[in-house]
Amino acid sequence: MDRYQDIRLLPDPEFAPQVLLNYLFGRLHRALAGIDNREIGISFPEVASDRPWLGQRLRLHGTAANLDKLQALGWAGHMCDHVSMGSMAEVPNGVRHRVVRRVQAKSSPERLRRRLMKRKGIAYGEARRLIPDSAAQTLALPFITSRSRSTGHNFHLFVEHGPLQDQPVEGEFNSYGLSAGATVPWF
Repeated sequence: MDRYQDIRLLPDPEFAPQVLLNYLFGRLHRALAGIDNREIGISFPEVASDRPWLGQRLRLHGTAANLDKLQALGWAGHMCDHVSMGSMAEVPNGVRHRVVRRVQAKSSPERLRRRLMKRKGIAYGEARRLIPDSAAQTLALPFITSRSRSTGHNFHLFVEHGPLQDQPVEGEFNSYGLSAGATVPWF
């Protein structure tokens, strides 16, 4: 990952920055899924640990060839009116690295109960005893609100920026540009 490209949200009187980021992220996800590229990662350079918000800048990470392939799709579409697409640039020397990953909360005890009933063939009462309402987990992480194309449901995609590391870790990224183990340059 020797190249990056910053995409900054522009101020808009009609849409909150989070709404624009959600839409931009959805378009990026569809483009990455469409080209089935596992070598493009993302980060949110303006994320802060004291607030659950990702900021107004999305950074793409990859090789020049991979980022060019993505840009050739015109994936941002009419979002170009709402963002400033930076030029592709070289990653500075001596930067640190970090994992940017998706975190899924076990936030719905009801869903967990249905899953347990289906897998183990147990009755609802037993599933409720094993998974009480207090089992709900909430996260204090920033998130993107996305819509599943398969179910039509909205969901929160929680994003965690891991600790800084001195050495990069190679690996694959999912169609959201996130990875459980591969790092992106952080600067």
